[in-house]
Amino acid sequence: MTYIWTTMLKAVNLTKKYGDLEILKGISLEVNAGEIVSIVGSSGAGKTTLLQILGTLDRPDEGTFTIDGVNPFSLSQRELAKFRNKKIGFVFQFHQLLPEFDAIENIMIPAMIQGISKKDAREKAFSLLEKVGLQDRANHRPNEISGGEQQRIAVCRALVNQPNIVFADEPSGNLDSKNANELHELFFKLREELNQSFVIVTHNQELAQQADRMLHMQDGRMV
Repeated sequence: MTYIWTTMLKAVNLTKKYGDLEILKGISLEVNAGEIVSIVGSSGAGKTTLLQILGTLDRPDEGTFTIDGVNPFSLSQRELAKFRNKKIGFVFQFHQLLPEFDAIENIMIPAMIQGISKKDAREKAFSLLEKVGLQDRANHRPNEISGGEQQRIAVCRALVNQPNIVFADEPSGNLDSKNANELHELFFKLREELNQSFVIVTHNQELAQQADRMLHMQDGRMV
């Protein structure tokens, strides 16, 4: 497929300190609509801190940042929560599914927070389960399914509101090689079908090298 790139995310000179410890030292990057970008680097390079800021879970000390042309940090807390719910999806190393809910209910939660009816949320969630081949697990709770299946359900949850961009922090770090490869293939399949942007922090070199671009971080800087 040929892509005509348009900028989805733009960050310029982001810095972040915790006390006297400088974590980010002037990070600039752009991510295009429909692009998969991987970020690699040793532990302590600042990758997770950067991802938390890009995902609006933390704020930079300095620098400018937009998603889909909007500076999320100019919004009120309530507006930011709505923006995050609509525009951004998250996939973490540990799936963080709620154990008391079954698979389809876990996927529905962000949609219902957005105000979508229970019926429509369930339809969207089931459609995503079909895309990842887990429709027969719709009514299983997390402790009744495998780790690879749980992570695919977490991906569905990240996608249910059709966000512009998905941030993934070591998404295959807790999976064996077979499930990790299946998850990596899933990201690229979903990009083809849904045209979401993905920013993936990973130590998995195979996944990193499959991305459209691989960025290296070292000591709080892009190198």
